[in-house]
Amino acid sequence: MDFNIWRFIIDTLEAAGVIGGYVSLSIIGVSLITYATRGKLSKYKQVGPSGFHPIIGALLGLIPGCGATIVVSSMYKNKKISFGGLFAAFIATLGEGSFVLLGASDEASVVANLKAFFIVNLVGAVAAILFGYLVDSVGINIAVKQIPAKTTQHDHHTSQATSLSQVIVDSIGFYLILAFSVFMLPGSLMALWGGDAPGYDTLFDQAAVLFSLSSIIYYFIYKLFYKGHDCSHDNSLRASLEHAVSDISTVIVYVFAGLFIANYIIDILVGPEIFDAWMTSSAFIVVAIAGIIGATPGCGGMISVAVAYLAIPNFPIAALITAGIATSGDGIFPLLVSNRKAALVITVLGLIVALMVGYAVLALSIEI
Repeated sequence: MDFNIWRFIIDTLEAAGVIGGYVSLSIIGVSLITYATRGKLSKYKQVGPSGFHPIIGALLGLIPGCGATIVVSSMYKNKKISFGGLFAAFIATLGEGSFVLLGASDEASVVANLKAFFIVNLVGAVAAILFGYLVDSVGINIAVKQIPAKTTQHDHHTSQATSLSQVIVDSIGFYLILAFSVFMLPGSLMALWGGDAPGYDTLFDQAAVLFSLSSIIYYFIYKLFYKGHDCSHDNSLRASLEHAVSDISTVIVYVFAGLFIANYIIDILVGPEIFDAWMTSSAFIVVAIAGIIGATPGCGGMISVAVAYLAIPNFPIAALITAGIATSGDGIFPLLVSNRKAALVITVLGLIVALMVGYAVLALSIEI
């Protein structure tokens, strides 16, 4: 077989960038909504009657992205929601993996993506409410330790010297990723009903490659070299967009890595027919693996499983549901800071619930 690695990389960059068009649309939209409504969540000592907290938590967890679980972690820290409500939010959330399912690529149709997104969220919401009430009925309530406010979160603004990484992240990368998001918006919307625009489609494909490259560069510079301020307490519009850009680059990096690894294994190392047969015969193992991957802190695990679902033929929906319930998204990180025990309990219980539900779905032979 004549394998062209350069062509393979370009095609993978393009596929990741196309998904990135949907990702940016969703993430920026959710960030703006979160920014507009964030103040309302802090006005009340408690969010609704305590008897409805698991439902409230599940509904917040269904919001695409990690913003809602970060907010719920803060609400639990301030005693505004019960542990059952917190647990329900983490069970229901798909983190940034939701944006992958909302995206479209050559690996899956838009209709199939949306159907999978609906099924995973529906099952996750039902499980979140049921187990949220179960946790509250048992009386689990893990005390939160108080964390002193950070006093150095804006230190880099007082520095006289501006590093190259700061310029790339705060200026070039920030505006470049936003610009690509805006440019790709028409193409992402047209793809929803199969429309096209002569001339623009070619530019769209080229922009998708550049979008992926820009996001990858931004991501690694941000992670490895950038020493910027902590925006976790900054409620400005700029801070919300900075978080959105960071999330977009993160998702695209994971999508690119997932597509590259999955397609290389399937198309080059194993072969589509053999891999398809293995996936069909080993669904039991795939569900367990998906749950463990999904339970890893952050959104990377769920993104990887969502990409696998799009790229691998006959990938069981039960495995996708298992990963979705097990994942905690980025909301687990602020919870780890304020209450490590609660974060550990949620991760372990979430994985147990995920495996129970996943194998139930597998036993019922639910497929799309």
